[in-house]
This record gives sequence, C-alpha cells and structure tokens, in this order.
Amino acid sequence: MQCSVLQSNAAENVLDISSIGSGADSRSTSKLKTNERTPSMITNDALINQSKPGNGPEPTNKQRRALIGGALVALFSSPRRVMAQGNAVPQDPFVFLLKGVYQSVVKGQGPTDNLGLSRAIVDLNDGTYSKTQIYPVHIEGIPCGSNEDTAIGNFFVQFSGSLCAYQVPGGALAMQFATCWNFEPGVPDGLGGYYLNGTFELTILEATGIYRSFRGGHNHMVDRLHQLADGNLDEYCFCFISRR
Repeated sequence: MQCSVLQSNAAENVLDISSIGSGADSRSTSKLKTNERTPSMITNDALINQSKPGNGPEPTNKQRRALIGGALVALFSSPRRVMAQGNAVPQDPFVFLLKGVYQSVVKGQGPTDNLGLSRAIVDLNDGTYSKTQIYPVHIEGIPCGSNEDTAIGNFFVQFSGSLCAYQVPGGALAMQFATCWNFEPGVPDGLGGYYLNGTFELTILEATGIYRSFRGGHNHMVDRLHQLADGNLDEYCFCFISRR
C-alpha cells in the first residue's frame, strides 16, 4: 500500500515510512506529506473520530463496531449480518473488517495456489506482501458460519507497492489502490506509537468464485492504522466493497 506509514513528525506534518513488519524483514521506503484530506463518506468521521486520543477512553472493538450500525442502515437496505450457508451470492455492497498486527509473508511462503489469482496481477509469493486477518461485518450472501469475533480470511498487501488481495469464503479478490490519499498527521497513543487515520480508494482487478461479478468494481477503505511503539502495524480498517 503506497501510502502506509510508520512514524509521524507532527511538526512538519510528514509521515516517515521507514520499515514494515518486524525484525529483519523490514523494508525501507520514503516520506509522504500528510496535509491532504480525502473526500469523506458518511461513515468516515464516525469510524475515525470516535476513537481519537483525547475524546475519552479508547473504545473496545465491540463498541467500535456498534458505532457503524447507524451508518450501515443508511448504506444498506438490509443492514443485518447474514452468514449464509447455502447457495451464496454476495450482496452489493458488503463490508469486511481488517484487524490485527501485520506479519511479513516470506518469499516463497505465501499461498501455494496464489488464491487462484493470476500471478501476472498479484504474486503473493514474491516476498513483497504482509498479511493480517479479515472479520465479517456485513456479508449477506457470503458462506460463513463464524461470528463477528472470528476471523474468516486473510488480507495481503504491499506496503512498498499498490496491490492487495483478499482470501475470503467462496473465493478471492485482487485489488489495486486507485488513488493514494495520504494519512492525516499521526496522533500519539501515549505509549510511544501513533494512530494514523485515512481513506483509500481501490479498483478490483480480479475476482474468483462467488465474487466474479465484482471484477472492475470498487473498494472504499476507512482506515485507522496503529503504529505500535515497537514498529509493528496493528490494522483496524473497514472495507466497503461494491460492483461500481
């Protein structure tokens, strides 16, 4: 993800991208200015501002998810979480939550079948990807017997590139960051790390299984990335995926 960041310099409004992952697997990149604000959608402020330091105690994960309920009512005609077991056809749109600390994917140790995606589009074994987990939010029509606290798949992303992939029940999706909106200046977490807020727009390049009809569609990310004091990145990002 070209716009991902690791360190914040609030005095200059510059976020310094210095390393990704942990230990010897870190990679170097460059600096990004952060004085731009992205076009907002109805959920942005609710998802980002509600957990900024200084606004009271940090909400729990359940509280965070509860806050999107009202926004989902406006976005979906049926905002219920339905985890179908039968003949699954994803509703449009659907929403995933990316959550957890990123782990580097060592070269040659990615999914052996590349998730069924074309290696000409994404090669998850080339050593440029990191991954975290995917949780269900609003996934009507997607085969999943898990509850909202159980991971249902994996998210792979390039921090020094523009590609990513979703490994989810019923298929996989490959995407590219279409516009690179910068994060806002980092907000200190009081523990030596930073909260990094931003939005991203992605184009769906390839989709397999029950997601085939989403090829050429769109993904709007509302991201709250937590750079921990040890340099690791703890993701908390809602993904609104649609056919257009």
